[in-house]
Amino acid sequence: MKPCYFCQQKIKEINYQNPELLNKFTSGQGKIISPKRTGSCAKHQRRLAKAIKRARIMGILPFTRK
Repeated sequence: MKPCYFCQQKIKEINYQNPELLNKFTSGQGKIISPKRTGSCAKHQRRLAKAIKRARIMGILPFTRK
């Protein structure tokens, strides 16, 4: 099992205004990648999903990619 990226980097808050970081955790179609593939722990996966959803609403990330 992969270690959690956020625990390793000691990132306490996941900012929705950082599209470079959030793009690492979305697929080519724009879907949120599961924690099985990313290795995120449950706490950080919840925060990551919330940040991605906020970024989509604010127009920073697209909902889908073609």
